Amino acid sequence: MPIVVLGLSHRTAPVTVRERFAFSESVAPEAMRRLRETGIIEEAAILSTCNRVEIYAATSAEPRAALTALRQFLHAHHQPADPLGNELYELAEPASVEHLFKVASGLDSMVLGETEILGQLKQAYDVALKHQHTGRRLNKAFQSAFNVAKKIRTDTNIQRGSVSVASVAVELAEKIFDSLTERTVMVIGAGDTSEKTARALLSRGAHSVIVSNRSHDRAVALASELGGRAVHFDDWHQEFDRIDIVISSTSAPHYVLTRAKLEPLLARRSRRPLLLVDIAVPRDIEPEINFLDNVYLYNVDDLQAIADDYLKLRHEELAVCEQIIRERAQALIGTGARRPPGSGSQFVLGTES
Repeated sequence: MPIVVLGLSHRTAPVTVRERFAFSESVAPEAMRRLRETGIIEEAAILSTCNRVEIYAATSAEPRAALTALRQFLHAHHQPADPLGNELYELAEPASVEHLFKVASGLDSMVLGETEILGQLKQAYDVALKHQHTGRRLNKAFQSAFNVAKKIRTDTNIQRGSVSVASVAVELAEKIFDSLTERTVMVIGAGDTSEKTARALLSRGAHSVIVSNRSHDRAVALASELGGRAVHFDDWHQEFDRIDIVISSTSAPHYVLTRAKLEPLLARRSRRPLLLVDIAVPRDIEPEINFLDNVYLYNVDDLQAIADDYLKLRHEELAVCEQIIRERAQALIGTGARRPPGSGSQFVLGTES
């Protein structure tokens, strides 16, 4: 019984299209039931996230006929004003199984090697399993996908290193300090990236957060969200004797922290390391500060360069990961039920590769 996949993702369709075809978790079980009632699809699972909508199906029918039925079902279920064309990809074995393994391993994600999709895939499978819409074929395929994802995570470098500014900042902090447990973070400017960075540091054990912003009300609001406290913008320098990490992201047209302003404050710190993360453009922190002892300054280009190096490393691992996937997919297909002549052929319609 071959497995087929019909879907659209961030690679083939903008969010304005993807959102129109999304399945909520409450709707998905009924959709799978109706799909199986067509008599063409015997097993089904629906994966619907912000970046993709995919239907995985096992069928005794000829794969092309099954994919046509899936396309018709998707259009009938959502009733779009304009039917989808090249936004949809249609995959038969072995491409369908390899695609499932790639999705589980984060190889088809917007951020190469990310792990969030594995949890989303497990949740989608769990919903289909609990409502008895999967059987021996899909059960084995999804379990194999989870095993492949684990092997790729442990045996390759595809998920090594941080590829976002916030994650890189956390990684640098963990290298500079033995532990983040007793560290205090100051956020200067309450922008989105600085908020994400502060949250990431807190998630890794940072002790507390101090927020300073020209709009004190915004500082109070963000401090409340982060479980920290707010200080007035003109008073933030008074906190330097107790902080360990500064995340600065204001819209100031000039440096808000200069060497001349910081150097006298360092005497109160007893030579404790100070990490300064400047993610503002134009920059908030004078580059000359980097020459001070026990001060580590990184701007947004530094962080992005580190992230790009990690991303390059991940891309270099793609060939290894894809070889693992091809071998595991072939092993799964080889253990599947007897298929009708020609059903094992591979064809791909749409722009997915």
